[in-house]
Parts: sequence; C-alpha cells; structure tokens
Amino acid sequence: MTLCLKQMSDNPATKADYIFVSNSEETTRKIGELLAGLLSPPSLVGLIGPLGSGKTRFVQGLARGCGVAEAAVISPTFVLIHEYPGKIPVFHFDVYRLKDSEEFLELGVEEYLQRPGICVVEWADRVADVLPPDRLDVELSIVDSSTRRVILRPLGEHYRQVAGKMISIWHHYSGANKC
Repeated sequence: MTLCLKQMSDNPATKADYIFVSNSEETTRKIGELLAGLLSPPSLVGLIGPLGSGKTRFVQGLARGCGVAEAAVISPTFVLIHEYPGKIPVFHFDVYRLKDSEEFLELGVEEYLQRPGICVVEWADRVADVLPPDRLDVELSIVDSSTRRVILRPLGEHYRQVAGKMISIWHHYSGANKC
C-alpha cells in the first residue's frame, strides 16, 4: 500500500489541506476507513471530484469503518439517498442529477444532518452554498489510471483536528513519510 502525504497551509479558508496519494482502490478505501474512526456523529463529509476519481471507493472504506457491510455501498447516482445501517449509520447522498441547492434541501438533508450518523454528500461543490460551514470536504482527483490524489480540506476547528489526527494515524498505520 503506497501513500504519500503532506500538509499545505496556503488555503486561507481551511488553513491546511492534507494530501494523500493513493496508488490503489484498496488504499483509497483504507483512507476512508481510518477517517471513519475519527468521526463522531453527527458528521458531514463532502466529496468533490470527477467521475471515476474514487468517490465510491472512499465511501466504501468509510462505511466499512462505521461497521457497514462494504458490499452494500454502491454509487447512489440513480437513487439520491442511500441509508446504510451499521455501528454508526451512513447517509450517502448523490447530488449529481439535481438542478440546484433547493432540490437538495427538499430531500430533507437538514434532518439527516441532525441524526446520529455520518452524512456523505457526493458532488458537494454543487450544493456548497447550503451545506453547514463546519464539515470535512474530501477532494479526489485522477492522477493516472491507478493513482488518485485525496485531499482532506477541513472547514472548521473540529474538522481541522480530525484531519490532523488522520495524519498521525496514517503514519502509525503505514509508516508513510511526508513528501
């Protein structure tokens, strides 16, 4: 499992971005799984990235870390909300097909955000104007056919602490070095 990480502090909104480079689908899942262990309900994770960037693999790992059967997690593109029961429930939204933020709010997202679980919103950048300001955005991008860049972008002090702990846990787990 290969992973490279570094902290960048040039983003004034977040004060730091935490960059992981994953060379396999399983590493992308593992990043999500380890992150799940740091989140406490209710939490909000916004996913940003193009089709094929690993968003569903990341959610599979996050769900695994919440005690959800990994096989249950599929891309929710045609179903706007999937609820995955587990030790910690995961509420998986996909806003790709929605016209605007108002349609997103009509799904009852505000109620989900109060429930004791982890809300994951794919294509979060499309509805960022109505998302709470405290959240963890995760941006995934395609580097090449097997490599993905996973950027943790914490918004709010709580999520900055979560991202900082993620660095420590990953170092312990993998022996990864800063790059």
